[in-house]
Parts: sequence; structure tokens; C-alpha cells
Amino acid sequence: MPKEVIVAGVTVDPVTKSPIVVLRDPESGNVIPIWIGLLEANAIALALEGTELPRPMTHDLMKSILHATGTRLRSIEIAEIRESTYFALLHIEGNGESVHVDARPSDAIALALRCGARILISETVLAQSSIAATVASEGGEMDKWTELLEKMDPEQFSKYKM
Repeated sequence: MPKEVIVAGVTVDPVTKSPIVVLRDPESGNVIPIWIGLLEANAIALALEGTELPRPMTHDLMKSILHATGTRLRSIEIAEIRESTYFALLHIEGNGESVHVDARPSDAIALALRCGARILISETVLAQSSIAATVASEGGEMDKWTELLEKMDPEQFSKYKM
């Protein structure tokens, strides 16, 4: 049974300088970091900030197509990891049918944020990639992902605007 997660934020890997979307299990606090592309990080950051652009970006267009065709994005699911690559599914409903469409996790997340759809992660992926939210009882040190997110200036989330 897939588990619902939230997008904790977008940050940058301090070593590789690659963008990372950080998902968080709201129950356990565990995080799932997924390295993504720069354009996708920007799309996710814009959605997190609620920024509306004068012209539709790709994910805005996808949302409009769903609406125009009488379908809706029910949820997305980070479904599996194969050879260090994450795979996601879009769960779309409409016209009395339910379909599952293959997608990159970053695109699926960007679309889910725009559509208000649930973000799910399979138990298998959660077990393979979850990082425990560890808070040292004496020192109060947070795990590295929480620390990275808290150090991020909100301006950095969208510094790569197009």
C-alpha cells in the first residue's frame, strides 16, 4: 500500500550542485531525497511558492489539458527504483476510466503540486531510499536534509527562473 508524503522543499546537493527534491513522511519525519534536473527543480519551486507566470509552463499546460478533457490527476506515485533511477506513475481519472501513465518523478511532483493531487510513494521505494529523521537527544542535531532545508533561503528556491 503506497504511503502519502509531502514535498518538504527543493535544495541543492552541496557536493554535486545538483537540485534535490526532498519528500517527507509526515508520520515518521523520514525524508526521501530525489536528485532532479534544474528545470524540474524550478517548476517544483514555483509551485511550492504559488508563483503564477504570465504564460503557462509545461506543467501548467498539462494541468490545463487534464481540465479541458474532463480528467483529473487523482494522485502520483513514486512507484519503483530500477538501476538507481526512480519511476513514477500518474493516476488519472476521467470518462469513467482510470489510467496510469509513466512519468519522471520530478514531472509528476510538479504536476501534482499544481493539481492539488496526493503524492504517494510505494513501500518498496520508501524502504530503499528513506533516510531516518534523526534528532540527537543530547545535542539536538538534525539530519542533514532537514538541516539543508532549514539553511535554504526561500530566494534560492527560484533563483533559476527562466
